[in-house]
Order: sequence, then structure tokens, then C-alpha cells
Amino acid sequence: MPRNKVTLDNAQKSKNDEFFTQYEDVEREINAYIDYDANVFKDKTILCPCDDDFESSFTRYFAQNFEKLGLKKLICTSYAYESKGEDFEYRIPKNELNSPKYDASKTRTHGKVLIIDRDKNHSGRIDINDIDWNYLEKDGDFRSDEVIKLRNEADFIITNPPFSLFRQFIMWIIEAQKKFIILGNQNAITYKEVYPLIKENKIWLGCRFNERVNGKNLTYRVPNTYKMKASELYVAKNGEKYITVPGTGWFTNVDHGKRHQPLSLMTEADNIKFSKHKEVKGQGYKKYDNYDAIDIPFVDAIPSDYFGYMGVPITFLGKYCPEQFEIITFRKGNDGKDLSINGKTMYFRIIIRKK
Repeated sequence: MPRNKVTLDNAQKSKNDEFFTQYEDVEREINAYIDYDANVFKDKTILCPCDDDFESSFTRYFAQNFEKLGLKKLICTSYAYESKGEDFEYRIPKNELNSPKYDASKTRTHGKVLIIDRDKNHSGRIDINDIDWNYLEKDGDFRSDEVIKLRNEADFIITNPPFSLFRQFIMWIIEAQKKFIILGNQNAITYKEVYPLIKENKIWLGCRFNERVNGKNLTYRVPNTYKMKASELYVAKNGEKYITVPGTGWFTNVDHGKRHQPLSLMTEADNIKFSKHKEVKGQGYKKYDNYDAIDIPFVDAIPSDYFGYMGVPITFLGKYCPEQFEIITFRKGNDGKDLSINGKTMYFRIIIRKK
């Protein structure tokens, strides 16, 4: 029997948005931008909305690396427990419970804002011990006036947004013209709000996208109440549940080195002769019914010496180098219908041309 698979589409359908990012995944991604530009975050304000209070990997990473990154200010907001739904676990963070600001009447109904902008405890360094926090007036929804005000103050938006609200969230960022690094589902590339921005090189994929590291896709902690059967679900020694989810990764408009690494490709003749793919080896490339382009079924089968239009899979964007290729259009043929071959519709294709 085929095993059940976990995708963020499942979360989207069930409105289950509680996928908690791991610290090492935040660190690995941010390091890619620092490696490309050591001063990318210097004197900048970072907002991490849709966060998880004091325990968030985003909060912990940027707080602990505040001085290393040269940050001006870190702002993190959380979403109130009672606004999430009754099936979500709730644990009052010790930092909140032991604080004189703790308010039992607000802890479940109000979001929280955490701010670091100075050496509050006079320790000689700025770190997680310098967090100043308060309850928000409302539940911390990113669309609320108080979080919008914080967005407008920030230079960067960096977070794992609600899976079910990805369209609204990315447009919320774009309308404010902010830099961002956010997690999302591969299928978000197909959204009508997203792919025109990719075509125009206004946004692109981050350093890690739908990529296995040490044999695993991106791994998320899920609530202990999370009920599912999955081939990549496991329980840690402390009892916490984790899932590794294929087809997820980072979206951004912040430059990184991987984006400028050209693909190493074979010629058209060599692909037909030596390709590891039976669809190409000895077969060549098929043409679309409704667009003057050849179909490339695998990214590594793109011919290096073909300068006409080519349709490539959505996974191409994880290898896309803007100096090597130009994105022409997405998905549709000249008749306005999905690209097809011999009457068979192809899954979302991207039409490109070699520069």
C-alpha cells in the first residue's frame, strides 16, 4: 500500500498552521545571505510576525546573533492562542509566567510583542536576555493595525507565515515594499499573485528549497495534539512530534550566492545520446500543441545549446540563474489554455530562454 504523504496543502485544507521551524534551518538559511553580503542586516530592523513567543527559533536566532548581524532592532509578534482554534496546544512560556507583566486574562486572548534594541540588563552585550515584551491590544493577526504599524517600521520581514494565508501574507509584504525571507509551499509558485513577481525578478527562491539535507527535507515541530499518519513523522526523546515535509522552502527578495550559480548542462545532442532519462535518451524533445517551445521534462535535461523557447518543470526555479536564463511566461499557451502535448495537459510549466 502507498504510504500517506505530508504536504503543506494538507495544512492549507485543514487550516492547520502550527508548523514550527527548527533553529538550524533558520540559521542555515540566514547564513547564506550573510555569506553573500556580510552587511546585509547591518543597522536594520527585523520583524518576525506570526511568531511563537519566546520559544520561536526566529526569536532565539536573531536575539542571540543581534550583535553579530549588527541589527538595529528586533521585533517579534505572536498570535493569540484562542484565535488559533481549540485543537492547538497551549503552554505559557516561563518568561511570561514569571514576569510581573503576566496577565492571566490576556495570555490566551492577546498576541505579544517582543522587542530587542539595547543592552537592557547592562551585561555588556545585546542578546536574548534583553527582550522587552508586552501584550498587544488585539490577537496579533498580521493584518491588524498594530502589526501593520510594526511592519511599516521594519526593513526585513522574516518568518514562517500561516500556510493557509500565504497569498495574503506575501501581498501584505509586497504592498509595503519590504525585504523578506519567508517559508512557503512549492505550489505557492503557481499562485496568480506570486508567479508574475517571479517572472519580473521581484521575488525568487531562497537558498534552500525542496532540498534534502542529511537525507531529510525541511523539518517542522508540530503540536503534540497533531493527529496524522505519515511516512516522515517521528517523535523525539522528549515526546515532541516532528515531520519532514517535501516541497517546502524559502521565498525571498534578498540576494544570495546560489542564485547566481549557472547550471552545468549537456548539449542537445549529448542529452539525446547520454541522458539518464528514458523520456529524453534516444527520443529528443517534444513540442507543445499551443506554444512554439519544446518540453523539457527534467531540469538536468535542459540543452546548453538550444536558444529557442523551452518549457521546464516548476523545480527549475530552485536552480534558476538570472544571468543564464530569461523567464518568458508561465503555464499558458497562445490559446490561453494550459500547455499541452498531443492533447495532454502538462503540469505547471515555465517557459524560459537561454541568454
